[in-house]
Order: sequence, then structure tokens, then C-alpha cells
Amino acid sequence: MLRLLLACLFAFAAIAPASAQDMPDVLVKSVTQEVLAIVRADKEIQSGNTKKTIALVEEKVLPHFNFTRMTALAMGPNWRKATPEQQKQLVDQFRTLLVRTYSSALTQYRNQNIDFKPLRMQPADTEAMVRSEVKQSGAEAIGIDYAMEKTASGWKVYDVSVAGVSLVTTYRDTFASEIRNAGVDGLIKTLSDKNRQLETKSS
Repeated sequence: MLRLLLACLFAFAAIAPASAQDMPDVLVKSVTQEVLAIVRADKEIQSGNTKKTIALVEEKVLPHFNFTRMTALAMGPNWRKATPEQQKQLVDQFRTLLVRTYSSALTQYRNQNIDFKPLRMQPADTEAMVRSEVKQSGAEAIGIDYAMEKTASGWKVYDVSVAGVSLVTTYRDTFASEIRNAGVDGLIKTLSDKNRQLETKSS
């Protein structure tokens, strides 16, 4: 899972200026250049400064992911079984989990290169797939695909696939198993406990 999120973060981890939001591939390219430039120049992030890294992720990443849709997709049919309050808690806990995991991954960046594939979409499309590859010397290239949707506030990511493996699908199996064993509240508790463990470890 960490390898999956690590690759996701290297290829998409910030936001471009508003003028770049008209095309999803332009957004992702601008995003990549901005965040990786910050990481290359910040020795504290490279050395594992958790507080500073989380602040970077929260500022540059979170406003541009649709965590409600991501959580609903990860929940699958179980999403409809959750009450509105449970859904809110699930979104909050899932968001926190990804922030902490992304923050850990970001400190591991070591000059990987990202190549982007030509975008295939029509001008009127409201959904698009942005494809890229993360390349590193001595290692096989990793394909990254971003499922994106156009909203009133710009393009947002609602799923990421790495080497053909979907982030939300990966979590769906875990979430479904937890719900079978302990219900929706059990899943919320599991996510909350995991986030507390990550917070304790980072501090």
C-alpha cells in the first residue's frame, strides 16, 4: 500500500494556478513541477519533518481531491448502509489516513522523473483519465493513471491507479472485510485507531 501511495504522490501532489485548471493534464503537470521543486529545496521535508510535510500535503493536495467520492467508491454498496453522520466520519478518517500516508511517502522522494502521456478527451467531457509514468534509474517505470472529474471548483481526482491497481479498489476489499466483522462503526473505529497510531509514531 505504501508503494502505491508513494508513486501516487510523486506524480500528483499540489495544485496549479487557476488558469491551468481548464485541462486536467496541464493541472497535473503543473502540480508535479511545483511540489517536487518544494521537496528538492526543503531539507527538513527530506529529513522527515512530519509536521512540515503534513502542512504541505494539506495545503497543496487536499482541496483538489474529492474525498467524499473516493470514500463512497472505497465503501462500495456499504456506503448506502451508513448514516449521514457515519459517512461524514468515514470521509474524515479516510482523508486523515491518506494525508498521513502521503506525508510519509513524500519524505522518500529521491529525484524520480515523471513522463506524461497525451490526453485523450473531448472538449465537452466532464471526466478524464490522465496517464503518466514515474521513472527512476535502475528500476522499472511505474504507470500512474488519475481518474478526474470536472466540478464547479475545477478538476478533482477521485481515484488513482498505480501499475493497474486502483487505490479505491484496494481499500474496498479492506473496508468490506471490516464491515462484515464489525459493521460500519467498527470500520470507523479501525480507521480512527490507525490514525492515532500514525500520529503517535510521527510525533
